[in-house]
Amino acid sequence: MSDWLRELENALRPGQVSVSPSILDLHSHDESYHTPHRPDAVVFPESTDDVVAVMRVSQRYQIPVVPFGVGSSLEGHVVPVRGGITVDTSRMNRILAISPDDFLVQVEPGVTRKQLNAALRSYGLMFPVDPGADASLGGMAATNASGTTTVRYGAMRDNVRAITVVLADGRVIRTGSLAAKSSSGYNLTGLFVGSEGTLGVFTELWLKLVGIPERTLAARAVFSTVAQAVQTAVGLVGSGVPVTRVELVAPAYIAAFNQVNGTAYAVKPTLFLEFGGAPQAVREAVELAQSIASDEGCQEWLAVGDEAERNQLWEIRHEAAHTFMRLYPGRKHMATDVCVPLSKLPEAIADAEALLTEHGVHGAIIGHVGDGNFHVSLAVQPDDPAELARANAFNAALVARAVAVGGTCTGEHGVGLGKRKYQALEHGPALDVMQAVKRALDPDGRMNPGKLIDPLDASGGSSLQRA
Repeated sequence: MSDWLRELENALRPGQVSVSPSILDLHSHDESYHTPHRPDAVVFPESTDDVVAVMRVSQRYQIPVVPFGVGSSLEGHVVPVRGGITVDTSRMNRILAISPDDFLVQVEPGVTRKQLNAALRSYGLMFPVDPGADASLGGMAATNASGTTTVRYGAMRDNVRAITVVLADGRVIRTGSLAAKSSSGYNLTGLFVGSEGTLGVFTELWLKLVGIPERTLAARAVFSTVAQAVQTAVGLVGSGVPVTRVELVAPAYIAAFNQVNGTAYAVKPTLFLEFGGAPQAVREAVELAQSIASDEGCQEWLAVGDEAERNQLWEIRHEAAHTFMRLYPGRKHMATDVCVPLSKLPEAIADAEALLTEHGVHGAIIGHVGDGNFHVSLAVQPDDPAELARANAFNAALVARAVAVGGTCTGEHGVGLGKRKYQALEHGPALDVMQAVKRALDPDGRMNPGKLIDPLDASGGSSLQRA
């Protein structure tokens, strides 16, 4: 046994450190197509003090550290490309405090969003960010996750009030106050949200809450073209309709859902919508939305309020990616998620459709079109160099066009390994500033090396210490 591993075991309680091959394998990958890589050990901390102990050992022996939530990320964020210690926060899963009068909750990073919302229901409150997966809240903060409700409630960066972070050298800081606003100091909370484990390990989060809507209605609008659906989404946002979700599902997903589930939904571009609030306001919002959709050529409109009916209506959207991938057994999921200014969305989606044909890849478009964020699910065979090259070429072209119109290479999935190569294109000289911040907080490059803004390194590791 190595000295660092022995010291790590001595610093923690029995059962908190594992080198079991099955545990190492479980922490070698996320849900992406990226090549797995085992850590050397997995640690299961149960407190901030435990994480401090891990970071002290890491610093003494120069061992990389990779934070891990539930492994639901899509860009290789948790793949330990240089081995080292994976810090699995699943045992730090306590809801520490609920302050309903302040609309705040304090949680440990291993709490999942469904767990939290189940606990909040009796207070008439909810945490609104919904990335689809039942991700850990620490992981969601680390990647600045968002999802279907962003058009109304914003992304994680808009919903995190403060974070307790253990830095690379073992120092513990809290990034902000509990006040609703502050003009004091740098916005460290905004810096750490989206840092993808490259600046420290989160051990507590204060999150903002909202009231559960009194009335919720969902709707499905079917169109003959993607352009009509996208223009409807732009019209909804532009008219100020208080819509909670605006989701585009392309025909390929619907055809896949029909094939897998034996349904007979119209294989046409479809918007899935949700509205929440006071009953009268919701009724008026739905009427206005239907009118806007009709003006853009909507061929079929269905609105439902019963919870079971809403769940059935949303089933296609929620299961879209998994259903699509079932048509391509043996392939891996490569998910793009560019985001563009809303005025550029119709053009960007049309470009994406053309690029799919041009590059000859298996893909389909889906997206949170109410905020300009859309995805293309690609079914790729990583062991086929030619196919992977076509998929990467498609992705690069899509990102280049998004950035050219003022957009970003990732609206919500994060950078990880997959989008690191686009950081210079998107950020220009600002990338040097980001790397300077990284060096200041993690001069040895031990925190989740090879990710986010690390300079490209053929070995797959961090090169910040050499930059």
